[in-house]
Amino acid sequence: MTDLMPPEPSLRSRSESSTGIRVVPRWWRDTSVVAGWAVLLFVTASWIGDGGIRDLFAGPSDALTSAGRLSGLIASALLLLQVFLMARVPWIERTWGQDELTRLHRVVGFTSFTLMLAHIGLITLGYAAADPSQIWATIVDLTANYPGVLLALAGTLALILVVVTSARAARRRLRYESWHLIHLYAYLGTGLALPHQLWSGEDFLKSTAATVFWWTLYVVCAGSVVLWRIALPLWRSLRANIRVLDVHREPGDVLTVTVAGPGVEHLRAQGGQFFQWRFLNGAGWTEAHPYSLSAAPSDTKLRFTAAIVGDGTAALTTLKPGTRVLVEGPYGRMHPGTRTCAKSLLIGAGIGITPMRALLESLPQRPGDVMVIHRVRTVEDAVLRREIDNLAHERGAEYRIVEGHRIRDRNSWLPQHAQSWDDTGALLYMCPDVAERDVFICGPGPWARAVRRAVKGAGTPDERIHTESFEL
Repeated sequence: MTDLMPPEPSLRSRSESSTGIRVVPRWWRDTSVVAGWAVLLFVTASWIGDGGIRDLFAGPSDALTSAGRLSGLIASALLLLQVFLMARVPWIERTWGQDELTRLHRVVGFTSFTLMLAHIGLITLGYAAADPSQIWATIVDLTANYPGVLLALAGTLALILVVVTSARAARRRLRYESWHLIHLYAYLGTGLALPHQLWSGEDFLKSTAATVFWWTLYVVCAGSVVLWRIALPLWRSLRANIRVLDVHREPGDVLTVTVAGPGVEHLRAQGGQFFQWRFLNGAGWTEAHPYSLSAAPSDTKLRFTAAIVGDGTAALTTLKPGTRVLVEGPYGRMHPGTRTCAKSLLIGAGIGITPMRALLESLPQRPGDVMVIHRVRTVEDAVLRREIDNLAHERGAEYRIVEGHRIRDRNSWLPQHAQSWDDTGALLYMCPDVAERDVFICGPGPWARAVRRAVKGAGTPDERIHTESFEL
C-alpha cells in the first residue's frame, strides 16, 4: 500500500531538484478562480452602489437602461478576462492546461458575447423610452453623437465574425490557418468595442475607484498580451538561438523534428509540454503550430513528432537543417510537475502518444510505477512504438498496445473487437489500481473524453486526471 501513496515531501523535493521537475502549486488555480470572481463581484457591486437595483423598479426606460448597464459591465469584464486567458500567461497555462483553458475560453467567450448583444439591445430600448418607433433614430443618435460608439459597432462586427467561425460546425469546415487568422480579430474587436465605455460610460467615470479599477484591468490585460505573446517569446527565441538539427521520417505520414540551440536550457521545458513553433523557411512563418515534445528536453535540444495532416504539418517536410526556429512556450499541464501520486497511467492515441513518450522518459519512477496504454488502429500505425518499448523495458514500466478500428455504434475508447466490454471495466482489467494513479490522457477529442469518463468511472479523482487536447 505504501507504493501507492504520494512521495514524502523531502523525497519529492530531492527528486524534483535532481530532474528539473517544477511542481505546479495547487493554490495557483484557487487564486486565479478567486481573482476572476472578484472582478465580477466588483463590477456588480459598483452597479448596485450606483442605484442599479433601484432603477430596475423606476419605470420601463430606467429598468431597461439599468439592465443594459449591468450586462455591459459584466460583458466588458468577461471580455477582458477572455483576453487575459488568451495571453499565454505562464502560471495560467501551467495551472489549467490547454484542454481546460479551451473549454473555459469557449464558455467565457460565448457568455461575454451574449451579454454584449444584450447590452446593445437593452441600452437602445432604454434610450428610446421603450418606444419601438424611436429605435432606429436612437441607434443613429448613439452612433453619431456618443464618443466611441461607432468604433464599438465595428468591434462588435469583428467579434461576431470570431464567434460565428468558432462554432463547431463552422470550425470543422475551416483550415486551421484560416481559422487562426480570423480568430486574431478578437483582439481587434476587443480593442474597438470597449473604449467607448472608458470615454462616456457613467459606471466607468463616476468614482475614482471605478476609474482606477477599469483602467488597471485594461492595462493588465493589454500588457499581458504584449509581454507574454510578443515580447517574451521573441526574446526567449533570440536568446535560445534555436535551429533545426534533424528531420527524420517515421513510418507512415509522421515526422520527428529535432532542434538545438545554446540557450534551450533557459526555456525550462519539461517532458510532455508543448510549444507553438514557427520555422523561418518561407511564407508560413507567420503561423504558429502547436506540437508536443516527444522526448525529454536536454540543455541544448528539443524534439517533437507530428503527423502530416494539413498545410502546416506538410510544410515540415521541406525543413532543412540550419533553419531558424521561433518558439512560444513551454505550455500545458502534461508534465511531471502536475503529478500527485508515485504511480502514473499514460494513455495516448494516434499522435497523442508523443507527449506520453516524453513523460515516460521524464517521470521519476521505480519499476512498476508507470503503465503506458497506446491506442492504435494497427500495430504498424503505432508512432514511436520501438522507442516506447525500449524505454519501458529500461525503466520497468508496462507498455500495452490496444489495436483495432474504433467501435462504430458508441463513443468508446476501445476497438471494435472489444465492443462487448464496458469502457470502465476494460480499463480496470488492464490497470486495476487506476484510481490510485495519476492519469495522463492525450488524443482526439471524442476519444479522450471517452477515456476520461472511463477513468472517472473507475474512481479516479478529478485532480489526478490530466488531459491535453488541441481540438478547438
